[in-house]
Amino acid sequence: MQLETYLSDLLYRYECVTIPEFGSFLTQRVSATINDSTNAFYPPKKAVSFNEQIQQNDGLLAHYIADVEKIPFEVATKKIAKRVKTLKSYLTQGETLTFNNIGEVVLNKEGRILFEPTYSLNYLTDSFGLSQFVSPSVTREVYKKEVEDIEKVIPLTVTPERRALKGSTRAKRPYLKYAAVALIALTLGGFMASNFYINQIETHNQLAQEEATKQLDTKIQQATFSLNPLPAITLNLTKQTGNYHIVAGAFRVEGNCNKIIAQLKKDGFNARKIGVNKYGLHEVVYSSHETGKEALKAVREIRKSHNKDAWILFKKLD
Repeated sequence: MQLETYLSDLLYRYECVTIPEFGSFLTQRVSATINDSTNAFYPPKKAVSFNEQIQQNDGLLAHYIADVEKIPFEVATKKIAKRVKTLKSYLTQGETLTFNNIGEVVLNKEGRILFEPTYSLNYLTDSFGLSQFVSPSVTREVYKKEVEDIEKVIPLTVTPERRALKGSTRAKRPYLKYAAVALIALTLGGFMASNFYINQIETHNQLAQEEATKQLDTKIQQATFSLNPLPAITLNLTKQTGNYHIVAGAFRVEGNCNKIIAQLKKDGFNARKIGVNKYGLHEVVYSSHETGKEALKAVREIRKSHNKDAWILFKKLD
């Protein structure tokens, strides 16, 4: 029994998935983050942890296995118990248990379980299609100009002798008048040039910020869907009904949905739109199914041959 496959499916939809008599995998939403040193942007995700104290059987895992494999609940419970016994045996022998796409479990010297998540999958469905990317940092040049105010003006002392020679001095040194005019012109010109330069810097910063925002929106839009060039498979479906949907992508622009649907139909899928989620993104699915078992079988085929990031969404349509 591929226990980790069932656990992985349930972690998309629930915050706590318990393996009876073994422990529970817990998820917690983590906001988007930015690595300042590498300029890497990471989308929101579910952080996975493990708590060995929560071991009481809540029936979630057994009900899901029973539904997928079409077996009684009691039989599913026994299969889980048998698998848990094997897992505990491996741990006591000092081996490391690897749960694909979830993490690794090992016993420490005190006999307690240590868990190390892998984060190979993002179990937050709202972030489907969003992957990490690196954006060059926006560099801004800051120019500092010190403006010195003239706090003290050297006075001109007029003596009686100077007053007597007033007329002759003006005639001999007319350049003082022009020097004063030049000083005023240079002062006004300096303030005007300073204001003009500051305005240029503010305009440059605003354009740089708008360009960075535009590039970020483009990366997010392009990251919502990625087609694998592997050969497509053909699913023999007669009608599109059921509450188990295999998600292909989510798009902010509805026109992109129609292009993707047309391409998927050309590849042999019964693709369609199933509405808009709470974040305003239009959801496109490969197909819809009546039971979880049918959906699980289809999504495994799609992951192998077309899109490894395809996942199952349980949603009742109006």
